[in-house]
Amino acid sequence: MTGQDGALSGQDSSQAEMMSEMCILVDSSDSRIGSDSKLNCHYAEGKLHRAFSVLLFDGDGKMLVQQRSHDKITFPSIWANSCCSHPLDIPSENEHPSKGAINAAKRKLSQELGVSDIDISNIEFRHLGSFLYECRWDEDWVEREVDHVIVGITDSIDVNPNPNEISDVRWIAGHEIDEMFSGSGIWEGEVIAPWFRLLWGEFIADHYPNVDKAPIVEGVVNFGEVSMGGQAVIPGEKLMTAIGTHREYVESVIMGSLSKMKQERLHGAMKHLFTGGGKRLRATLPRLVGEAVGTAHEGHYTLGASIEIIHNFTLVHDDLMDQDPIRRGLDAVHVAYDDSTAINAGDAMLAVAFEILAESPHIEQDKLAFLVRSIGEMVRNVASGQQEDISFETRESVSEDEYIEMIKGKTSVMFETCAGTGAILAGASDGVVDNMKNWGLNLGLCFQLMDDLIDITGDTETLGKPAGSDIVQGKKTLIAIHALNCDDDMPAFTEAYGSGECSEDTLSNAVKELHDSGSIGYAKERAMHHHSLAHQCLDNIEDGPALDILRELTDFQLIRIN
Repeated sequence: MTGQDGALSGQDSSQAEMMSEMCILVDSSDSRIGSDSKLNCHYAEGKLHRAFSVLLFDGDGKMLVQQRSHDKITFPSIWANSCCSHPLDIPSENEHPSKGAINAAKRKLSQELGVSDIDISNIEFRHLGSFLYECRWDEDWVEREVDHVIVGITDSIDVNPNPNEISDVRWIAGHEIDEMFSGSGIWEGEVIAPWFRLLWGEFIADHYPNVDKAPIVEGVVNFGEVSMGGQAVIPGEKLMTAIGTHREYVESVIMGSLSKMKQERLHGAMKHLFTGGGKRLRATLPRLVGEAVGTAHEGHYTLGASIEIIHNFTLVHDDLMDQDPIRRGLDAVHVAYDDSTAINAGDAMLAVAFEILAESPHIEQDKLAFLVRSIGEMVRNVASGQQEDISFETRESVSEDEYIEMIKGKTSVMFETCAGTGAILAGASDGVVDNMKNWGLNLGLCFQLMDDLIDITGDTETLGKPAGSDIVQGKKTLIAIHALNCDDDMPAFTEAYGSGECSEDTLSNAVKELHDSGSIGYAKERAMHHHSLAHQCLDNIEDGPALDILRELTDFQLIRIN
């Protein structure tokens, strides 16, 4: 990918100049959170910003469509609605979302289509709502917008398109509109803007030609990431494909390693959790990192198997300590067997994990000491984090810093170790190894903070456990720590927190109080901070398909990979 400093090299000068305009940054609910240049909003990963789309209709129901200029930096030459652009961070456009979008639309109708001030004043503008989408044009440019839909009704209007913005315009109606979206007739081979397809289907299609009667849609309609054709892009599809490619190999190493145990009952207990499936993220992560920063090889499967076996050893003991009866849809090992066997199985799994590292012909001896030391340190930190978590249950107060340190041990250190050991085994330099360890650490912190958020904001069916269980169990999550130190009156949260059980209404009100107090927002802000730091680490790695997988993982884990 071209560096950002050279992103505009070779581009049309007028279009490049407009890339310095300041767009309005928003969150997913369209609340303004700042501003940034048009360049930064559209380059590389982009930034979520406010936009608008105008659809002009004349008295006969004909709609004006435009072909974007061939000189456009983003989405050149494609056909779109009458006018589409961005409100700017200026007083007339940044104070009220819908009014600001209409003011911006009037400005761009003049600048893009050459519509006179008199004609603009005679247009009846209606704001129908807004929608969020993301669509990538190429590896450099992307749209990430909350797009405000504006319909304009006019008896007559003269247009004089700016050729630097628009290559062609047409007035179309009825079957011509159907042909445009189906790609038939004169539209065969033409590309239609994805946002145009989305807004037409959501806001206009069911009400055409009576668009003046189209209802206002409340809230922000969230389409997520879409393809150029407007279809939803499955989050993490490339990542899941990559994990699936390596899962079979690492599974064979895992099961072969556990077969070292010849005592039948103990062997059954050791492999019990592995029969419950799972994505094997930790098992494949060293290989994914190795492919991104160096030379990946068979040793990465052994390394991944070692860390995955250790991960499952910690789950066996955690379930026993917490007396949790279910894991991955199966009886926990201490339930399927007994407490003593569960302890013994965990101990044996830890031993096997180190044994297979030492025996692997694919791991160089000069790297073995680093791997053993790193994984040993990981186990020690996981145990320390688990003990801190246990101590939190009986403490009246826990600080934010103490909580972050605890989840570093319980969750983040395993991601950190997968990344660091995967890099060293691939022959990466010390600097790259440290960089990838930092990536893994921040990935893990974001993972756990998002997990805490999902427990409270998710639904019971998706979670597989009661939503809000962390509240009723009185867990010292970052959300709870913020709420407990908040001056707001939170009666429902006070009643529900640590109660063991409460009514659905009380729990629902408690969640609302956590939203209103800013506790949920604060935790999400902290999660996104670590998400940003993780991406900054990846910025230091050479671009390529393998790095794209790690970027997808950094984003996809926001919607929870267990």
